[in-house]
Amino acid sequence: MTVLEAIYEQDFVGFSYGFRPERGQHDALDALYAGIHRRQVNWVLDADIQGFFDAMAHSWIIRFLEHRIADKRILRLVAKWLKVGTVEDGRVTRGERGAPQGAVISPILANVYLHYVYDLWVHRWRQTKAAGDMIVIRYADDTIVGFQHEHEAKAFLDDLKERLRAFELALHPSKTRLIRFGRYAAKQRQECGEGKPETFDFLGFTHFCTRSRKWGSFVIGRKTIKKRMVRQLQAIKMELRKRMHDPIVKTGAWIEQMLKGHLNYYAVSGNDPSLWWFVAEVRWRWLKTLKRRSQRAFLHWHEFANMTNRFFPPIRILHPQPLHRFDARTRGRSPVR
Repeated sequence: MTVLEAIYEQDFVGFSYGFRPERGQHDALDALYAGIHRRQVNWVLDADIQGFFDAMAHSWIIRFLEHRIADKRILRLVAKWLKVGTVEDGRVTRGERGAPQGAVISPILANVYLHYVYDLWVHRWRQTKAAGDMIVIRYADDTIVGFQHEHEAKAFLDDLKERLRAFELALHPSKTRLIRFGRYAAKQRQECGEGKPETFDFLGFTHFCTRSRKWGSFVIGRKTIKKRMVRQLQAIKMELRKRMHDPIVKTGAWIEQMLKGHLNYYAVSGNDPSLWWFVAEVRWRWLKTLKRRSQRAFLHWHEFANMTNRFFPPIRILHPQPLHRFDARTRGRSPVR
């Protein structure tokens, strides 16, 4: 993996963020925010490759690697990794598609696959066919493409389907959407009688069009995906039931660690309401669990709040404004290219 990463890191394009050193999810989110905010983006294509990690053809992976690697020993080693297969119910299944689940080499192979299938093709498409502004952000098999013109967005989507088909891939029909989005989306949809602008999900956040309370200018709102929060709260509820009779200090330490992890990712500017709602729901679920410890158990909310305040970390924004961090990290370069 280290060898492949060193070889390909200098080749990968700037808008590729997944599974790369010093390029995390928040870097991709910052680049997306900066691209929509600073470019003339009126349409957004939210595309997802259906079952990508299970659909990668082994033959194509080897052919792509042969473009850059001449050492037959490395190629044979990768081929052996691909033939490991999967174990289900004690039975080993081997095929000609997919990367080994959980293998450390799978992320770099996925990036190499999409580098040739998608990244280089998109870069060429933008240079030769796009007349208006166009931005691209890719994280693993999820990609967001912004366009200035609707006809270019539709043409790109049609060409993308053909491109993926040539390499035995396909877009997910229900997760791929082309929507009107940007600083003029609200006005244009209102004129067409279509209501509020649509939203799209990317890397755990729902992105929506809104305006600054202070200046009234267009901004991109971000909030935690509601379905993801509900699933996480359900998992927390089940875990609290298992810990019902554990000491309060032990359960409180677990909750503190869990909430810190949640805030470390989701505490971005503008997401305050989602953070407060999530923490309040966790607190309420813990209180209900404690009340079930005994039929005689009785605990007022204010007593519970005073007792547990030390376990709940303060809710504050941990990530700076996306434009500020984007400029600081790129220093004039354009990883959105």
